[in-house]
Amino acid sequence: MYAFSGDPITFGHIDIIKRTALCFDEVIVGIGSNPDKQYMFTLEERTEMAKRSLRRIANVRVQSFDGLLVDYAYEQGVSAIVKGVRDVTDFGYENVLHQVGESQKLGIDTFVLFAKPELAHVSSGVVKAIQKEHGLIHEYVTLYVKQCLELKTSHQFILGVTGEIGVGKSYFSDLMVSTARTMGMECHNIDIDRIGHQILEELTEPRYQQVRDSLVDRFGKKIGLPTGMVNRKALGQIVFADRQDLQDLNRIMLNPILVRLKRELVGKRGIVILNGALLAESGMLPLCNNNIILINCRKKVQEARLKKRGLSSSQIARRVRSQYSFEQKKRIIEGLIESEMNGKLWTVDSTKQIPTRTISDIVSHASSLLGQG
Repeated sequence: MYAFSGDPITFGHIDIIKRTALCFDEVIVGIGSNPDKQYMFTLEERTEMAKRSLRRIANVRVQSFDGLLVDYAYEQGVSAIVKGVRDVTDFGYENVLHQVGESQKLGIDTFVLFAKPELAHVSSGVVKAIQKEHGLIHEYVTLYVKQCLELKTSHQFILGVTGEIGVGKSYFSDLMVSTARTMGMECHNIDIDRIGHQILEELTEPRYQQVRDSLVDRFGKKIGLPTGMVNRKALGQIVFADRQDLQDLNRIMLNPILVRLKRELVGKRGIVILNGALLAESGMLPLCNNNIILINCRKKVQEARLKKRGLSSSQIARRVRSQYSFEQKKRIIEGLIESEMNGKLWTVDSTKQIPTRTISDIVSHASSLLGQG
């Protein structure tokens, strides 16, 4: 048996449980409650998070319990209690608990597994503290747990909107904001492309000047301006002609965009839309926990919309080729939903008028989750 409070379960816990499952035929993961401790999540929520995070380990079962751990383990026929230890403090604490268990004379021993060095800093408390500041936690917990923390701590349901250039992502996002507010839901549209534009053309902090200098080093002096900013048009002519150049741009811009995005998230409650063309390509899907609205439209309509922006046929062709297609994006999103066991994909055709019923259904889905959070 491996027992913990799971408030919430982290990859540190999951690693200990996986290693335990390799050594024993059956492992009970017990979610307990300490009457002297205050929890963020209810016992039912903590148990559900553990079940979802561990459901692919065949010889593990999760259940909640109360009372003394050794009493419960005895009733379940458990012969060994496994403890994960990160440091000397943990070791001393678990040693005391072992001695307490021994005093009950039930014949149950304690096995100690030491945390892997790369996970030794991971704890439920650290994860909750990072989330309160809108930090990145997808390398600490599963996406389902991350989503639960966002709902509980920040009162946010984060939803990605993506698709090829010119398919109507911004129009859809604005329509969703107005529809949600009509339904009594707070809804915010964060345009990731706009954040990128600010970094290239507006922000004066030293780090962003370093980013612009890196872009000039990579793509040439012709993209630089005397003000220290970047000529977006000149940069676009380069990166939209070559997919590798676009990937290099995304790599350089990723961390600056993430830092600014965290600031954008502060204080926003309800539905938060992350609107960006390259969510799938740039590895940003964990930000919205694989909850994605993928927009599509007929090629002729897409081309007509882009021509209204002043793009020539050759420019349109280059830009479309530089990005993943609708089908490529869809395969990436579906693959991540399957592998990470979290997320939902909605596909929307914007060729004609977008049905308000579609948006209402999405808002209702988000509203139900926010109500639970």
